Amino acid sequence: MLAGLRSFVREQGEGEPVVCIHGVPTSSFLYRKVLDQLARRALRGVAFDLPGLGLADRPVDFDYTWTALGRFCREAVDALQLDDFHLVVHDVGGPVGFELAAAARDRIRSLTILNTIVDVEHFERPWVMEPFVVRGVRRAWLGSMTRPSFLGLMYALGVKDRTASPPAELMAYIDLLKRGDGGEAFLKIMRGFERTRAKRRADAGLGEKEADLVYVGVTVWKPYSSELELTPPPTAAAGTRRRHAPAASPTVPIPEAREARRGIRPTSTASLASCIARGVGSRRRC
Repeated sequence: MLAGLRSFVREQGEGEPVVCIHGVPTSSFLYRKVLDQLARRALRGVAFDLPGLGLADRPVDFDYTWTALGRFCREAVDALQLDDFHLVVHDVGGPVGFELAAAARDRIRSLTILNTIVDVEHFERPWVMEPFVVRGVRRAWLGSMTRPSFLGLMYALGVKDRTASPPAELMAYIDLLKRGDGGEAFLKIMRGFERTRAKRRADAGLGEKEADLVYVGVTVWKPYSSELELTPPPTAAAGTRRRHAPAASPTVPIPEAREARRGIRPTSTASLASCIARGVGSRRRC
């Protein structure tokens, strides 16, 4: 049980904990290879399923906004008794994880950002995701996501090297997405995107309120797609831009990213883990 809900926790390795927050339409399954690589680097990789996704509970009356999911993450790390930890965020796990970082900033050792959403106010969903929020269309669009169609979509838009992600692995994502409720909780998550100025300012406040804020690793993943590029929030003065925008902070690239797109090959997973490990090794608090 995490935060009063049944969830699923993947954990591997010994050492400083590295908490990995997933996005959509994924779950902790996304990090299965990353955790192994972190363990090989004497780190303790931790990933849990957010409510409504993976093997976690899917309460009908749950608040599936980014803010509420962030509260779940705060309660989850408490339940896991993680005092200090490194934080890794990906996809919409960014705005979710920023809630955790804001609530527990004294416990965050480093923040690694993987191709997430920073300027939430101006974020536009990729075309393939937009139908999930359109009334009268969303359930039909979700219903069209069968295992074969989802596999074809991933190979067409998400995975360049098919040998890196076998069909069984990719189809596991859609199976987990629809588990139990047919994907109804996922649809609520998609409608819960807080694309507001208030949310953007709250995220930017991580830099405004802490003089010692340092983004030790900003890794741009999936470079072939522009929908989730790191976009620095606009600031009033250029001199404050670095503190507001993770995208303006030092970048640690993944050499194999050009070949990997969304798929994670063993070599690129190793590079990703090395990037995180370098951030951990810096021991700078953010």
